[in-house]
Amino acid sequence: MTELTSLCVFCGSRTGTDPQLMETAKHLGTAIGATGRTLVFGGGRVGLMGELARATMAAGGHVAGFIPEHLARIEVADETLPELHIVTDMHTRKLGMFERADAFCVLPGGLGTLDETFEILTWRQLGLHDKPLALLNVGGYWDPLLTLVERIIGDGFAGADCRRLFTVVDRADAVLPTLAQELAKRPATPEPPPGRDARALG
Repeated sequence: MTELTSLCVFCGSRTGTDPQLMETAKHLGTAIGATGRTLVFGGGRVGLMGELARATMAAGGHVAGFIPEHLARIEVADETLPELHIVTDMHTRKLGMFERADAFCVLPGGLGTLDETFEILTWRQLGLHDKPLALLNVGGYWDPLLTLVERIIGDGFAGADCRRLFTVVDRADAVLPTLAQELAKRPATPEPPPGRDARALG
């Protein structure tokens, strides 16, 4: 059995226009910290990611941030984190977050959030890992993505089994129990990290 000890969260470096998104990020961060888990994230102190990290630390949790050098200024790297990795590029960032996490959660975000999400899903589809991923569908934010997935399946570009690559949850308090339950079903066998070829495919 594999336990959920660290959760990687992909989310926006902006706050968005819906006030409930910041509350959701705070709620999830508090839950991660209160249960003694580690948050793995993009390393910035702005937007949803910043709120998430602050809430995790305030609740007593550990936080590990990964940010590439060229984004350290733009996304304002959080120098107060107990663990901050400033890496060379985006691929190294994503691989570092992957290696550190037991599972993944996706909050609303922009193109960068989509990039991170699709790479992890692609690696899982290719059989390079079997770490679960939850889409936190606040206010129906991910509904268009779910529609696109159905279109991809319907048009024959993926099989119906790709629906099993992720789980959709509507509330922050459902994230940890859902992912912990999925991990509990897995055998505790180590997975090799995706190599350079896998990153190119993602």
